[in-house]
Amino acid sequence: MLAILAWGSLSAGCGRTETVAGPVYSKKPPAAAATTIHFAIHPLHNPRKLVQSYQPLVARLNARIPGMALEVEASRDYQEFERKIAAREPEILLPNPWQTLEAMKTGYRVIAMAGEPQDFKGLLIVRRDSGIERLEDLRGRSIAYPSATALAACIMPQWLLHEHGIDVNRDVLSFYVGSQESAIMNAFLRRTVAGATWPPPWRAFVAEHPAEAAQLRVAWETESLVNNSVMVRDDVDPALAEQVRRELIDLANSDEGRAILRQIDASRFLPAGDADYDRVREFVARFEAQVRPVKGGVP
Repeated sequence: MLAILAWGSLSAGCGRTETVAGPVYSKKPPAAAATTIHFAIHPLHNPRKLVQSYQPLVARLNARIPGMALEVEASRDYQEFERKIAAREPEILLPNPWQTLEAMKTGYRVIAMAGEPQDFKGLLIVRRDSGIERLEDLRGRSIAYPSATALAACIMPQWLLHEHGIDVNRDVLSFYVGSQESAIMNAFLRRTVAGATWPPPWRAFVAEHPAEAAQLRVAWETESLVNNSVMVRDDVDPALAEQVRRELIDLANSDEGRAILRQIDASRFLPAGDADYDRVREFVARFEAQVRPVKGGVP
């Protein structure tokens, strides 16, 4: 290994020692630098809350996987997160199931599922004083969604409306407001008659804003599907990917790990692969054939 050191030489004819810069070879290698890995998580919460929630998980992974420097990467909205997927920017992803299908197209693969499948369902939130009692009462009214591509918090509730004979392209007004919290707050502030979300953000809202949450109620729930995935880019070292997978699945086996899981509102990480998301592909195909294009939103 080449290192730049000082070495001495005798000055000719004057007996003095001068210090002259020059190269010498050393057998001692420099300390290995940790490999920075970007862990991008879809907008489950606003960026600040998301980073706070996932920092303990990242700290544990960094402590237990030598040579890795994992960094949480939040996005301001769904569109920005999906741009990163298309550009293959992050090495590791935690996308929703529809984004999982999109990430497969750009060279990512599933290594785990984040949370119980039963917890992945859509919720329609209304004010207790809204007078909304039946799904049919939403005709001609407005609904707030985080994004047109939010599977549990938009696509699945819109499918529920469709199944009950409500045309989401004509019978209701749809607003895409950028985040789960914004969708809930739109209903609370009466900007829309309903807000769509899914269980983890709703539980967080109830815990952090109990007075506001007391004025709201879950009016409808959709059926469950499969939960969010953890994915790695196809150029990530397979041995590193396997270490991350094992550490995530092992969280449920210790008190420290279970505390971290509570922080991110997940019961556990489950083993999973690409094939576990075939159900999502089939559901999205039905939705697009009968309701609207996922990427296009509602006209």
